Amino acid sequence: MLGAVALMTSAAALADYPDRPIRVIVPYVAGGAADITARVVAQKMAMDLGVALVVENKPGANGMIGTDMVVKAAPDGYTLLLDASGPLVVNPSLYKKTPYDPLKDLAPISQLTSYQYVLVVPEKSPIHSVDDLVRDAKAHPGQVTYGSAGIGSGGHLAGELLGVLTGTKLTHAPYKGNAQALTDVLSGTLTFTFDTVVTSVPHIRSGRLRGYAVSGPKRAGVLPDLPTMEELGYKDFNVTQFQGLLAPAGTDARIIARLHDAAVKAVKQPDVVRKLETEGGNDIVAGTPEAFAQTMREDLERFRKLIQQAGVTAE
Repeated sequence: MLGAVALMTSAAALADYPDRPIRVIVPYVAGGAADITARVVAQKMAMDLGVALVVENKPGANGMIGTDMVVKAAPDGYTLLLDASGPLVVNPSLYKKTPYDPLKDLAPISQLTSYQYVLVVPEKSPIHSVDDLVRDAKAHPGQVTYGSAGIGSGGHLAGELLGVLTGTKLTHAPYKGNAQALTDVLSGTLTFTFDTVVTSVPHIRSGRLRGYAVSGPKRAGVLPDLPTMEELGYKDFNVTQFQGLLAPAGTDARIIARLHDAAVKAVKQPDVVRKLETEGGNDIVAGTPEAFAQTMREDLERFRKLIQQAGVTAE
């Protein structure tokens, strides 16, 4: 009898879901790429779900603090995670120990976007192609420098991959964010960087930076004339990252399905596409939970191999 009552109560709760505000944890500072995506998507999902989605920024420990908060939250659909690749598929190889297993402790809802990087040099650089850069690195080991948003960031890993594939020694300068790295490339202090497409585009269009290639498997929509690294002959060069929505493991599949439907509708709306894709340099993915889980598995292995080959560690 008690079991039947419990089942009825549970079914009623699912039927009424959601009936109160939903927290969306972003493990990064306000104003960053993941935060912008979270706020744009949360606003649209709220209209569909009929409750507020409240974005909360919980940065720290390379994204692991906010991610772990969601891992430890009740699996009731009222605490979600808007995360990027770093805490989920890079940190497990970068650190000796992480407080969670991304494949076991989280339930994917949807990969919302993917984004890539562009190799740029300052306008007065004597380097006029990626091949030029590699030749210079081979002729002057350790003297070719590049900056990134920090150890384990996409820009860092793209530089490490270039070094691994070409057998060159490149000197990495980690910063506490992309802005300072880009400033030092613009000034000529650094040789080059792999910068996010969205932040490089204005400087490429103004002529202050020269872009030579993008890091993903296909050309960037906002930079259609730039080839991919693979097109230039750098086989298996692929550094892309994702932004996705997840819940704590154990969340009911019906709640996951409801959230997935709302998230996919949100990112496919024209004004969201304009904000995230046309203006933000992302590619809209809007994938299924199963496809997102597969992407996480593949990226974990891809970045594990690269980090191991390059000997990268955060500790």
